[in-house]
Amino acid sequence: MSRAVVALGANLGDRGSALRAAAQAIAAAPGIRPVASSHEVESVALTLDGLDDTKPRYRNGVVVVDTDLAPQELLDALHRIEDDHGRTREVRWGDRTLDLDVIAVDDLRIDTDTLTVPHPRAGERAFVLAPWLDADPDAVLPGVGRVADLLDAVGDDTERVDEPRLFDAATRTEPDAATEPDAATEPDAGAESAA
Repeated sequence: MSRAVVALGANLGDRGSALRAAAQAIAAAPGIRPVASSHEVESVALTLDGLDDTKPRYRNGVVVVDTDLAPQELLDALHRIEDDHGRTREVRWGDRTLDLDVIAVDDLRIDTDTLTVPHPRAGERAFVLAPWLDADPDAVLPGVGRVADLLDAVGDDTERVDEPRLFDAATRTEPDAATEPDAATEPDAGAESAA
């Protein structure tokens, strides 16, 4: 079983509902078990030309899962969830109803035509780092460093959204989930996140 980190984002439609529905779909997918999740954050849209405050703002979050799926199988499962939410891919870094990215899988280094992990730009993006730190205060981006240190270096320009964590007690599958608090269910666990 592998530990994987998945970043979620959306800037079209009901962004919060899309993120929460996607988190539920990830948790329910065969071969995936939810571990921890962040609160949602908002951020300015990032395009190929840089930050663009004329575009709809993004909602972002991070979920941490354990999975029996191989990394490419995990990515394929995430793409199916994106497709179910009307994701299209005409414009690179364009507006989207849902974006799911594999950020890390254990300490693996993968670079294929379809998947690169760790995600090559994760360490530069507060909208990934802040919610990841919220989900896992001890997180480390493999080969790069502690997520807390990376977020300090880039600065946190995200805004926390007043919504529950993306996974809640109902998504947890461990038999003792009701009695063992963790970062996925404790309110205010970890650092405040910002997308």
